[in-house]
Amino acid sequence: MIIDCHGHYTTAPEAHNLWRKAQVAAYEAATSVPSYPTISDDEIVESIESNQLRILHERGADMTIFSPRASAMEHHVGDAPVSQAWSRVCNDLIKRVVDLYPTSFIGVGQLPQSPGVDVDDCIAELKRSVLELGFVGCNLSPDPSGGRWSGPPLTDRYWYPIYETMVELDVPAMIHVSSSCNPNFHATGAHYINADTTAFMQLIQGDLFADFPTLRFVIPHGGGAVPYHWGRYRGLADMLGTPPLATHLMNNVFFDTCVYHQPGINLLFEVIEPKNILFGSEMLGAVRGIDPETGHHFDDTKIYVDALDLSPENRTQVYEGNARRVYPRLDAQLTARGAAS
Repeated sequence: MIIDCHGHYTTAPEAHNLWRKAQVAAYEAATSVPSYPTISDDEIVESIESNQLRILHERGADMTIFSPRASAMEHHVGDAPVSQAWSRVCNDLIKRVVDLYPTSFIGVGQLPQSPGVDVDDCIAELKRSVLELGFVGCNLSPDPSGGRWSGPPLTDRYWYPIYETMVELDVPAMIHVSSSCNPNFHATGAHYINADTTAFMQLIQGDLFADFPTLRFVIPHGGGAVPYHWGRYRGLADMLGTPPLATHLMNNVFFDTCVYHQPGINLLFEVIEPKNILFGSEMLGAVRGIDPETGHHFDDTKIYVDALDLSPENRTQVYEGNARRVYPRLDAQLTARGAAS
């Protein structure tokens, strides 16, 4: 089985996107928000079958861990109630996709983060998405300010109530920012990669996993700059007097394969152990075109992984086993359906 750990609903029905615009406009004008529109199953089917589902099958994968569109989370837009309402309808829409295609998609939730606000709403929505909607994890933005980086680092106790809930529910978080309001940082080309790298460095500087030894994070986009500068981070850990990365972080931190060329994937696997890598494509995400040098889509990451000289055991780990281990609620659902691990 091939599980793609990183997919977003980037093709949601237009009525959903238009409601978001109306919601934000109502907030800015201090007027009432219109009711959320009725979206038919047929609209969802059309948006999925001609896009993510078709491509999933064409590229030879079986299931996507599916979450709301990352760039549209926009935690910095509006206030806490705006974020709460937006997260709820986004997660409900993911649930409808999963219900329509239960063997191809499984849900991960958006959290109603908001700059400078406590995390009570996040905890409530995390519990709802896992316990009521059947989701297997969440996306957690280390910078809900949208590129201003005005909040505390991930190791700060501000975040602890979310971590406590994640541990209680036994779910991981993908560390994933949203859109950038800072013109210095292109959202997908700079802000995403900056955030991945920054999150890893924050974790080096703290000792978060001493307090939460079973907490698990997936850092997407191949870990940002981390694998490329692995020696720098090993050296910084040594200078800071922290344990080696292998024991300090790498029992709890995992990277995906959302790296869009063969040399990058080669380096990722040369530096990072296969046990810490989950197959992912971010399919229909940041880069959708065809690479003129190869004739393949940039985000068809299975081609790159297939080209690696991996043992059968490591290949199975990357394509399936690691996702089932990092997302135990995914493993439980698959096992209940008779899909052996």
